[in-house]
Amino acid sequence: MATKATQGPGKAQKKGRSSGGRTTPSSKAGSKGAASAGSVQSQRYTPPVPKGVKSSPRWMGLAIIALFLLGVLVVILNYGGLLPGGVNNLWLVAAIGAIFVGLMMATRYH
Repeated sequence: MATKATQGPGKAQKKGRSSGGRTTPSSKAGSKGAASAGSVQSQRYTPPVPKGVKSSPRWMGLAIIALFLLGVLVVILNYGGLLPGGVNNLWLVAAIGAIFVGLMMATRYH
């Protein structure tokens, strides 16, 4: 019967194993600021984020979708020749601008 190998080829360790037995350093039970012997606490204070800051207004999601749809609709109508002035590149610039503004709003959405 074959035995389990503790090392891979050469001196490489098997996946999930470290040479010292632990991957992360253990916390000391008597260290300052440790809540319990098994937890490691950060030395840096991070204040809680206020609840009102985390959420975007409801209209923002609707505006993002509306700008995307408006941009696509203007592109389709431009190529169909249904917009005033016929097929014009300025309509395409406006459509790409609407899509770009919608994308920028989407990056700020929470």
